[in-house]
Amino acid sequence: MPDTSSIPGRSAIVVGGGMTGMLAAAVLADHADVTIVERDVLPDGPRPRKGLPQARHAHVLWSGGVKAMEELLPGIVDQLVDRGARRTPVMADLVSKAPSGQWFRRFAHAHHINLLCSRDLLDAVIRARVLKHPRITLRQDTELLSLEGSARRVTGVRIRSADTEGTLPADLVIDAGGRGSRAPVWLRDLGLPPVVERTVDAGVGYASRIYRAPGRTAEGFPIVNVQADPRQNPGRGGIIAPIENGRWLVTLSGTEGGRPSADNDEFVPFALRLPHPVIGELLADAEPETDVVTTRSTANRRRYYEKAARWPDGFAVLGEAVAGYNPVYGHGLSAAAQSVVALHHILQRQDLGAPGTARRIQKGAARPVENAWNLAVGQDVFYPGASDEPPTRLERTLAAFVDRAVDAGSRNPHALRILLDVMSMEKPPVRLFLPDMLALVYFGRKKPHLAGPPLTDHERDAVTA
Repeated sequence: MPDTSSIPGRSAIVVGGGMTGMLAAAVLADHADVTIVERDVLPDGPRPRKGLPQARHAHVLWSGGVKAMEELLPGIVDQLVDRGARRTPVMADLVSKAPSGQWFRRFAHAHHINLLCSRDLLDAVIRARVLKHPRITLRQDTELLSLEGSARRVTGVRIRSADTEGTLPADLVIDAGGRGSRAPVWLRDLGLPPVVERTVDAGVGYASRIYRAPGRTAEGFPIVNVQADPRQNPGRGGIIAPIENGRWLVTLSGTEGGRPSADNDEFVPFALRLPHPVIGELLADAEPETDVVTTRSTANRRRYYEKAARWPDGFAVLGEAVAGYNPVYGHGLSAAAQSVVALHHILQRQDLGAPGTARRIQKGAARPVENAWNLAVGQDVFYPGASDEPPTRLERTLAAFVDRAVDAGSRNPHALRILLDVMSMEKPPVRLFLPDMLALVYFGRKKPHLAGPPLTDHERDAVTA
């Protein structure tokens, strides 16, 4: 294994100071001096950020993402918990209605977790940890204008800030600029052909509001999730995510013709019209702390950089700059963290400036992207008008099997554990097709469906206490 950390004079640039960019900078700092180029002025604590409007909505970090983040920044989960985040065991603390209508049973004997907190807190804790590194420099309020170099190798970037414009050289440039990434333009300007893209847009709109946790629910109340059914139009769903400081972050969603509005007075009535009214019922006596905020930029959009016929050395793209997902499935953060783990493992084996390193990074990052993409698009492609092309026969066949797997999971805890291996991004979707799961789906013993949400009497009483 080469000791690339000992090579003097190495430099790297990370475009974007969000979670993906900070994690990537932490990895790169073991091998080079790192400059983070960030368009915004980042807050100095857990406060909203101008360039991240999706932060106002509920986020769930599945256990696959939690493990990835802990590998990159050992001890970071404990730091988050110390600041108010919560490790939530799944399925003990998840009340969830599947898109196909079944309620999942709750049980304590599963290793899967969600990490619950606001996106503002998540980013603030990671940012504070990473920026302490002596080899990392943050350049805020700075715009990246273009890549420097050629179609064969990127050698740096051209930047502009309020008082200067110039060039920063680098052995490796990582674009972690999120959904607003301009990598396709930068690559075209270097003379490279466009990469293949695919968009699946279910037309989902989101509305979110923070409530003070009602009654005695500030500690230990489960996530409550009512998922939308893509075979019903419009599709409506919602989630109550308990976050730090005794609050509930509530996000409601709906497709075209059934989107939630920004009207404060319409928030709870909309929740009562979901496929099950439990979220609206739990909010009946809750006190809001914020006004409703809305977002409609929720398309699944993927760029297949790993399949490009030509790719320059010295440049790679990670996180939502590669693929952005409908946030309802909660896999974007986990996929991004896992893509940075791929970067970490590759740089342990070869020098960041060596020929072919950038392409290997791109291919490695594509694996978690593919897993998250399949989970999101496997549902959203069935909404009317979501894609230019109707679902393929393979997509329909896979969706029909997943419906059966979900049904088995709602009625058999062994099947649910396997389903959670995939949903938590600990294992790829192919896990659902191994013999033990096939046996459970087609021949396993199944309990009757639950008649309603599996909230305990104690939990229901706590809401009004």
